[in-house]
Formats: sequence, structure tokens, C-alpha cells
Amino acid sequence: MDGVLADSISSWKSIHDYFGVSNEGSVDEYLRGHIDDLEFIKRDVSLWKQNGLYTTRGVLENILFTIPLMNGAEECLSFLRNHNIRTAIVSAGLDILAEKVAEDLGIDYAYANGVKLDKTGRLTGEGLLQVQLIYKDKNVKQLAHELGIPLNKCAAIGNSCFDIPMFETAGLGIAFNPEDDCVKESADIIVPGKDLRKLIPVLHPYI
Repeated sequence: MDGVLADSISSWKSIHDYFGVSNEGSVDEYLRGHIDDLEFIKRDVSLWKQNGLYTTRGVLENILFTIPLMNGAEECLSFLRNHNIRTAIVSAGLDILAEKVAEDLGIDYAYANGVKLDKTGRLTGEGLLQVQLIYKDKNVKQLAHELGIPLNKCAAIGNSCFDIPMFETAGLGIAFNPEDDCVKESADIIVPGKDLRKLIPVLHPYI
């Protein structure tokens, strides 16, 4: 989602920037295997406080819903729907944004991570894990199995090294406006620039 359907580096980073905080230390510990995904989420959420209290879902929505869709997103998804292609978001970003993007674009499934809320809508400090950042392929395999679609008939589109497991799982891996050399090297096709309409002629021969 982030950097592909949504024109942002990361939904998490958008919120960190709003609060003027950084999670670089947690990123490093996560990539070293010192903390797991839920602890990673918990540490991120711990940074989102106002007057000593955790922020609310409403504040997160106000931040995330200002993130624009990627250029050409509507046209690209319309093309896929018109050809009866099932679509899914698999993102380690926030489900608040993923569900909104899926609704706006008519995407069939959305897998992303969330934050727990109390009855007033305030964050509790705990997270909800659906997608492991370095194991997005698990969600792809699960959905393909549930839908009865062979993995070699699936296409994965991403822009970072964390999308490589999806590329290795799907029959077609497309690096869209890639931010890292590693993802370029792992992709079957590279689509430069920020315009999802460029995917239409790339995908058309496979449909």
C-alpha cells in the first residue's frame, strides 16, 4: 500500500512525523531480530501521546486520511475490476488507512496492522498483528489458498525490500517506483515513476 497505492513512504512514518518522533532505534532492533512485530508496533504506538495520554483513533484518521492516493490508482484498479481480477492490499502499514484505500478503490481484501482501542476510541498502547513486515508472503499464500488461485497466477506489486518475499511467492513480481536496489533485482518487471496507469499495459498480457 504505502508507496504504491498511497503516495507516502509509510503510514507509520506519517504519524511519527506529526508527533515529531522517530522509531529508528526500534527499526534497527527489529531488523536484527531482537524484537518481534508486536513489540515493534507497541514501541511505535508508545510515541503517539498528547499531554501524557495516548492519542485517539480520530487523530490518526485525521493524519492518515490526508495521504493522497497514488496517481492513476483509480484507473488501474478500474482496469483490474473490469477484467474480473481479484485485488488485495498486503501491508505492514496501518489498517485504518488500508481499509479506507480499499473502500475508495474497490479493492476486495485488505490485510494490514492495527492498534487496540479502549471504549472511548483512545489507543491502549497495544497492537493488532495481521501482516509481518518481513513475511508478507504468508498473507499472499493464505489468500491464494482460500480463493483457490494458483500462486503462479498471482502478481505482487511493491516498492521495497520487504516486498521481496511476495515477489518470490507470486508468479509475477513488479517493482513499482522502487526505492531500493534490492527490490529492483528481485522483480520480474520494474515500473519507474509515480503513475499506476503504467501498470495497465504491463499487466494486460497476463490477463
